[in-house]
Amino acid sequence: MEFVIKISQFLLSLSLLIVLHELGHFIPARLFKTRVEKFYLFFDIKYSLFKKKIGDTVYGIGWLPLGGYVKIAGMIDESMDKEQMALPPQPWEFRSKPAWQRLIIMLGGVTVNVILAVFIYIGTSYYYGDKILPNENIPDGVLIESTVLNDLGIKTGDKIIAVDDFVIEDFMQIFEHILFGKQVTIERDGVQSNIELPQDFLSQISDAKEKKFVSLRMPFIINEVPDTSFNKSAGLRKGDIIIALDDTKTKYADQLLPALNNYKGQKVTATILRDNNTFETPLTVSDEGKLGLVYATGATPETLGSLGYYDFETKKYSFLEAIPVGVVKTKDKILSYIKQFKAIFTPSTGAYKEVGGFKAIYDVFPSVWSWEYFWGITAFLSIMLAVLNLLPIPALDGGHVMFLLYEIVSGRKPSEKFLERAQVIGFMILIMLVLFANGNDIFKALTE
Repeated sequence: MEFVIKISQFLLSLSLLIVLHELGHFIPARLFKTRVEKFYLFFDIKYSLFKKKIGDTVYGIGWLPLGGYVKIAGMIDESMDKEQMALPPQPWEFRSKPAWQRLIIMLGGVTVNVILAVFIYIGTSYYYGDKILPNENIPDGVLIESTVLNDLGIKTGDKIIAVDDFVIEDFMQIFEHILFGKQVTIERDGVQSNIELPQDFLSQISDAKEKKFVSLRMPFIINEVPDTSFNKSAGLRKGDIIIALDDTKTKYADQLLPALNNYKGQKVTATILRDNNTFETPLTVSDEGKLGLVYATGATPETLGSLGYYDFETKKYSFLEAIPVGVVKTKDKILSYIKQFKAIFTPSTGAYKEVGGFKAIYDVFPSVWSWEYFWGITAFLSIMLAVLNLLPIPALDGGHVMFLLYEIVSGRKPSEKFLERAQVIGFMILIMLVLFANGNDIFKALTE
C-alpha cells in the first residue's frame, strides 16, 4: 500500500507539471498562429497508450513516463524532423515567426512553472498556514546525529544561531542553509562561537551516509512494552515518558540512552511522566545497558507542544496576506535551488554526489497521502523544472532561448544546420545527465 500511495503521488505530480509546462508552450504558439502538431504527456516511442487528433494537433499519452512534449511545426527539436525542415518555410511554422514571438513561446513553459509555484504557495499559505518552530523556542539546543558535525566541534545541546550572515529564526531554516554554508555560529552554555565548515562538507555528509544530521531532541516515549521484556511487570504502558533515572535527569532520549551505561546489570528507580503526572517505578537494566522497551523515535508537533517540550507556532493568513507570502516563498526557493546548482557544478564541494533521478523524487513523497505535503513538493518540483529548463543546453528551453537572444541582439539567425548539430549535442548532454542522476540513485540503493 505504501508503494501505491507514493507512486500515485509521484505520477500525479509529474503529470500535472508536464501538462502545464507544455501548455505554457502550446498557448502562446496558438496565439501567434503557430501550428502545434503533437501535445503529449509522456513519450510515445513507437506507440501511444492514447491519442486523438483535434484540428491540427494530435493529443496523446505515451508509455514512457520520463516527461512530455509539444511538437511545434517548423521548430528544430528532439524529433529532428529534417524532412519538414528541408521544405520551404510556411507562415504557420515556428521558424517563420518573429524572434520575439519565438522567444515568448520558448519561455512559456518556464513561466507557467513559476506561476504554478506561486499559486500553490499562495493556496497552501492561505489554507494551511505556516507551522514553524522559532529558533528561540528550542531551549536546550538541537540533536546532532552527524559524526561529521561532531568532529567539527558541533555537539548535541548546541544552539545553532546563524549560518554565515543568515540568522536562523525557524528550525527548518537550519537544513536549507547549513549544507551550503561556510561558517556556523553556535551557542553553548551561553557562549557563542564560530565553526568553519570545510569546502567539501556536503561531500563528507554524503559519504557518511547518515540519514539525519540535525534534529530536534526528543523525549524517551515508550511505544511498546514487549511480552518478553524484563520490565514487563513495572507497570509501564504506551505513551509513558522516562524523565529520570535515580538522580540523573533524562528529559531527552539522547540523555537516557548513554545514562543506561552507568547502570548496567543494576536496578534503577525511574521517574515516569504520564498524563502530566509523575510517579516512580523500579526498572532493571540489562548487562548490555538496555531496558527491553521499544521507544518512539519521533513525535508530532502537537504531542511535543502538549508535553511542553517545544512551542510551535502556526501563522494564519488571509487570502490577501497569502499573496505576497506565496511570491516570497517562490523567490526564496528559486534562489535556494540556484545556490544548489552552483554547488553541484563546483566539484570541490562534492554536491554532485547528492544529485538524484526519478527514485530520489519518488522518495521525497510521504508514505501516507497528504495534500499539504503533495502540494508543497509539487511547488518545489515546479521550480526545479523551471530552473532546469533554463539551463543553456540546446535540447532544453534555455538552449533555444540562448540562440534567440543571440539572434535578437546580433540581428543574425543561426543556420538551421548549426541548430540541428547543437540539438544533437544538447540531447547527448541531457542523456548523460539523466544517466548520471539515475545512476546515483542506483549506486545509493546498492551501497546503503
